[in-house]
Amino acid sequence: MSTAWYKKLGPGLLYAGAAVGVSHLVQSTAAGAKFGYGLVWTVIIANILKYPFFEFAPRYAASTGKSLLHGYQSLGKWSIYLFAAFTVVTMFIIQAAVSIVTAGLISEIFNWQAPNWIVTSVLLIICSTILLLGNYGFLDKGMKYVILLLSVTTIVALVAALQNEPTKLTEHLTTFSIKENAHLLFLITLVGWMPAPLDVSVWHSLWSTEKAKSTEGTIPLKSALFDFKIGYWGTMILAILFLALGASTIYGTGIPLAASGGAFAKQLITIYTDALGSWAYYIIAIAALTTMFSTTLTCLDAFPRVMAPTTKMIFPSVEKEKTLFAFWMLIVTIGSVLLIRFGLKNMKAMVDFATTAAFVTAPVIAILNYLAVTGKTMPEDKKPKRWLRIFSIIGIIYFIGFSIYFIGWIK
Repeated sequence: MSTAWYKKLGPGLLYAGAAVGVSHLVQSTAAGAKFGYGLVWTVIIANILKYPFFEFAPRYAASTGKSLLHGYQSLGKWSIYLFAAFTVVTMFIIQAAVSIVTAGLISEIFNWQAPNWIVTSVLLIICSTILLLGNYGFLDKGMKYVILLLSVTTIVALVAALQNEPTKLTEHLTTFSIKENAHLLFLITLVGWMPAPLDVSVWHSLWSTEKAKSTEGTIPLKSALFDFKIGYWGTMILAILFLALGASTIYGTGIPLAASGGAFAKQLITIYTDALGSWAYYIIAIAALTTMFSTTLTCLDAFPRVMAPTTKMIFPSVEKEKTLFAFWMLIVTIGSVLLIRFGLKNMKAMVDFATTAAFVTAPVIAILNYLAVTGKTMPEDKKPKRWLRIFSIIGIIYFIGFSIYFIGWIK
C-alpha cells in the first residue's frame, strides 16, 4: 500500500518554514510596497538560479544517507573551517533578525510594552524548551499546518486587497532602476534571502537525515525530491503573493514602511485587516505570528544542528553530539539577545545586514554544494544530470559576477 503524498512531506516544509519569514513577510512585501510589481522578475530569477544548489541538499542526503557537511568534509578540512566561519559570523544576526520581527508581532498582538530584548529573551527560551523536549518530530508534524494556514490567509487577503485597492498617487509611483544606489542596495537585500540564504541547503540535508532516522530507513531519492519541490516552489509562489499584497495596498500611497519590529508588525497586520475587515484581525495575527514563530524555531533548531556535527568534524575527540546541540543552542540564544540589547536596534538595518551577508557568501556555498554533489562520496548514478550541472555553473558565474559588481560598487 503506497504512502499518501502528504505524509512524504517533511524536510521540504521545514525548509519552507525557515524561508517564509523575513524574506517573505518583510522583504517581499517591501518590494511590492516600494516598486509595485516591478521586482516580480527578481523573485522568479532568484528562485530559478538558486534552485540547483538547494536541490543538491535532498539529493545528497537521500543518496548517501548523510548531510552535505559530509560532502564538504570529503573536499578537505578547509571547507569545514570555511563553512563554520560563515555560520558563526552570520548566525547571531540572522537569529536576531527573525526573532526581533517575531517579538514585534508578539508585542503588537498581546500589547506587551516590554523592551524588544526582553520579549526576544522570553521567545527564545520558549523555543529552546520546545526543541530540547520535542526535537525534530515536533517540527516535522507542525510545519504542515503553519504553511497551510499562512497560504490560505494570504491568498484570501490578496483577493480582497485587489478588489479594494487604495488610490495611487503619481508622485509616489516609483519605478525600479539599477542605476539608483538605493534601488540596487534593496535588490541585493531582496536576492540575498530570496527564497532563503544558500546555507539553508545544509540545514535541509540535516533535516533529511533526521527524517530518515524517524522513519527507521532511508528516503528514496524520488520522494526526497518531491518533498523538496513542493516546499521550494511553494515558497516562490508565496513570495509573489506577498509582493502583490504590498503592491496592492501600499505602493503609490506614500505610506512609509516602518523600520522597527513592533511598528512593522502592526503595519503588516493592518494591511491584511484593511483588505479583509477588522473581523479578520485575530485570524491574520495568528497566521503572521505562527509563521514568524516557526521561522524563529526552525532557525534556532538549524544553527545548533549544523554547528554540532561541524564542531565534531573539527574536534574529533568530542563525542556527545546531543550535548553539543544544547551547547550551541545556548550560545545562539545568548548571542542573539545580546546583539538586540546592545547592538543594532533597528529592525530594517539588522535585516539588511543579514540579507547582504547572505548575498555575498552565496557563491562560496554554491561552489561547495556543487563540488559535494559531484564528488567522490556521491554515487555515480545519483549525481545531477548534465543539464543541471551546466545550469549550476551558469548560476555560480552569475553569483560571482554580481557579488564582484556589488563589492566594487560599495567601494
